[in-house]
Amino acid sequence: MKFSDITEEQWDELKPYLDTCLLPVTGLGGGETPYEATERLEDLRDFMDMVEIPFKGRVVTYPACHYIAEGEAFSAMLGDWCGRLKQTGFKYVIVMTAFSASDLAIKDADLILQPGTGGELPSPNEVSSQIRELWAAVSP
Repeated sequence: MKFSDITEEQWDELKPYLDTCLLPVTGLGGGETPYEATERLEDLRDFMDMVEIPFKGRVVTYPACHYIAEGEAFSAMLGDWCGRLKQTGFKYVIVMTAFSASDLAIKDADLILQPGTGGELPSPNEVSSQIRELWAAVSP
């Protein structure tokens, strides 16, 4: 479910069921050509389908963070965002990116979904398994 599909009146009622936030990170650096930016967005969209479609009744997708910066400051910023999302009522925050970022360590992110070191995306079964493990491990 997209964040824009939820009205103010619905949020309190839906909050117990929509306990997981998906925070997409496109990974643009600002130097991409238009077709490269399009490819990045399409890759992320296709990867996000592995979460949005099977977990529609439990996951809310927030707007993507399109541009990134190098280093710890960017990871810290994403960590702050994850913490704020939890303060709004989300129990779990999943950061998802279709670009390889092996040094991506994000405080308050419960799960980071990204390609492996060779650039290969996890399979839909792997993604599903990781999310279910997250919910099972933290759930009472």
